Amino acid sequence: MSATSTVRNVIDTAPGADRHPGLDLANSRLAVPGGPPVDLLDTPEAATHWLVERQLVPADAELREICAGRLRGLREQIRELLAARAHETEPPAAALSAINTALSRVPTANELRWDPALGLHRAAPHPTDQVVDHALGLLAADVADLLTGADAERLTACNSRPCQRFLLRSGRRQWCSVRCGDRARAARAYAKRTDKN
Repeated sequence: MSATSTVRNVIDTAPGADRHPGLDLANSRLAVPGGPPVDLLDTPEAATHWLVERQLVPADAELREICAGRLRGLREQIRELLAARAHETEPPAAALSAINTALSRVPTANELRWDPALGLHRAAPHPTDQVVDHALGLLAADVADLLTGADAERLTACNSRPCQRFLLRSGRRQWCSVRCGDRARAARAYAKRTDKN
């Protein structure tokens, strides 16, 4: 069993990630205490599996590295936007541009192309590109809805280090999982004990 599948089985979904695949995408790169970071999209196969699990691409889709890289790139831009919202700072222009590019790339018509042998002609993008563009567009639309909708006020970063995940706050909860909450409480208790000595 790989480290990625082990982490996938151990880590709970952060609150809100079940309703917002864009939030789930942002959380697909994990900091594991005492271990190396884990990327649930580190290979084309892993990225395909992630998209298929969320029904964003057909079950028979096969991403290549260039498409998996585009998904990871969008994830980093989404993380920038979520962090800006969670910390109430201005969002980076590059992150906004990446989301808008993903939104605008959803294919709606065949492109006009030039080929010396064919002349001007209409052609559909490569089928894999269409599938990935569609998935990236859906994820970007979800993030745009999250950042501008009712859930935006509840968006926060997990308050347990070294966790890097985001969540939708529910009540006073400040952690993405029970495991992170336990770790934060244990660190606080340890700090109190060492301060008394």
